[in-house]
Amino acid sequence: MKKVFLCKETVEEETRAALIPSDIKKLAGLGYELAVQKGAGNKTGYPDSEYSSSGARIVDSLGEGYDFADIIVRVNKSDNINGIKENTLHISSFDVFNEGEAIKKYADAGIKLISLEMVPRTTLAQKMDIQSSQMSLAGYYAVILAASKLPKIFPMMMTPSGTISPARVFVIGVGVAGLQVIATAKRLGARVEAFDTRPVVAEQVKSLGARFIKIDLGDVEETDQGYAKELTPAQIEIQRNAQARICAYSDVVITTAKVFGRKAPVLLTKEMVSQMKSGSIIIDMAVKTGGNVEGSVPGKDVLLDNGVTIIDGDGLERYVSKDASAMFSGNIFAMLEHFWDAEGKTFKLDMNDEILSSCLITSDKKIINERFRS
Repeated sequence: MKKVFLCKETVEEETRAALIPSDIKKLAGLGYELAVQKGAGNKTGYPDSEYSSSGARIVDSLGEGYDFADIIVRVNKSDNINGIKENTLHISSFDVFNEGEAIKKYADAGIKLISLEMVPRTTLAQKMDIQSSQMSLAGYYAVILAASKLPKIFPMMMTPSGTISPARVFVIGVGVAGLQVIATAKRLGARVEAFDTRPVVAEQVKSLGARFIKIDLGDVEETDQGYAKELTPAQIEIQRNAQARICAYSDVVITTAKVFGRKAPVLLTKEMVSQMKSGSIIIDMAVKTGGNVEGSVPGKDVLLDNGVTIIDGDGLERYVSKDASAMFSGNIFAMLEHFWDAEGKTFKLDMNDEILSSCLITSDKKIINERFRS
């Protein structure tokens, strides 16, 4: 397996490309043969000429690329798999927990499927972790978006006519996205507070200059992948009551709390939002998985009667497509380099590799990943 095909994304709002020209050049240097669908990098600012000068062949159609490919790479999954040859390896982000029918379709077609969300969060696999690379950028842009919508400035400002107090930002969920939210909001001069169910992140919050909010929830654990485990109903109620007081005086609330493979917990109820100040901004970064905020709507900004605006914060990394593509491409390159057999000049599927055993979902016309067999 050495022929890699980069697809043009079919999701209308997608601005990223799964590989950028500089990584195409490095892959060609390893020994891969590469083809790029015409226009694949247009939304990211990479014309076909840059891909061809980096060593890729430009193909006009998806079918032509499928005929060429041993390995297909794209950002998002595609329902159009007609023409993909049996035993082709398909690499993309796949939202596997919500795509059972699609997984079965790929298995039945004999397509080997790697879902990049399932790359384990280990030191060895860090370079392949799209969750970390993309969520970091999404966290950055969430703050930029909030600042553009908020009817006051973020930093404190002393003027001849008086002093403007800094904006107060409350961050719920201190994973990769949350940490970048904190860092960016602090750089813009806001007063930042943050909460996470995992007390272990308190030091990280403090190191960025923010205040960690302590809420006694009893025993709280995290998964072996570093995600927060689902709370009990009693713990959620305690958390909501404590957060309501902070939300009431905050100018911006950004929620990033996701439970891997499950519906996102509702952290802000309608009652809590009703107590917030007019003009306040809420960005819900978990809308795609059910939402952290009651009243958030996918794809829409919702202006409530009390003057609070709830913004869909899903897919914000797409607004910084140049850097998002570069980081996504770096993740893909790291995977293709890791499994490259220099002696045999091929991508080698090592089924004993801990990375592959976590993220390879289908092979030999079967769903082989234990988590998705049922």
